[in-house]
Amino acid sequence: MKIKSMVAITTLGIVAGLAQASPLQGLSADVVNVGDLGTTYRLYVNLDAGSRLDAVYGNSQYSLYLKPREGRSFYQNMAGGPTSKEINSAFFTFVPELEWDSYVSIGSLYQSGDPFGENNLNNIGIDWTSFENGGELLTDNGSWFVTPEDMQGQELNGRVFIAQLTIQGSTGDLYSDLDYMLNLQGKDADGQTWNALGLTWIPAPGAMAVLGMAALVGGRRRRA
Repeated sequence: MKIKSMVAITTLGIVAGLAQASPLQGLSADVVNVGDLGTTYRLYVNLDAGSRLDAVYGNSQYSLYLKPREGRSFYQNMAGGPTSKEINSAFFTFVPELEWDSYVSIGSLYQSGDPFGENNLNNIGIDWTSFENGGELLTDNGSWFVTPEDMQGQELNGRVFIAQLTIQGSTGDLYSDLDYMLNLQGKDADGQTWNALGLTWIPAPGAMAVLGMAALVGGRRRRA
């Protein structure tokens, strides 16, 4: 059974002064499937119109990690792979469970590039072994990325897709299911580079969660 909904996980009030220099509006997630394999979430970066995302990365200051919480695990299908470059949607008819594989991307959902014309995703410095066995994805010197010329990094309806995660043993609550930290880099509508460092959960009283940022660095905008 497919269930589509929006999970609100966005607020920039913590760093409102710095956020004014960046097109980043936060993160969001759609629940796209609930079934025997678990709950499938699609994660997105929310951006101002005309902006783009070029890289999701970890460094020595802020590691990149995606971790299932409290004994949960990521569903991984043997016909898939760790990135959207390995997800061939033509196989869904023959291997239906492949559609719910866990993987990362920028913009493109599948190998075909959908909803863009091609998929030019690259990665460097990431050991995928644990992730491909259902465990955490972790790097302090790695990235998945596209070049600024690749259309798939451009926001589409204000969002850029970055990961599909099917969490086995899920509660249906993304905050309860997932720990993460992300660093992002892209360009705003004026072509200026922006960075966001240390994006992670901060639980808040009376709310499911808010998005905390340990640091947010925006490129200086050009004057009109």
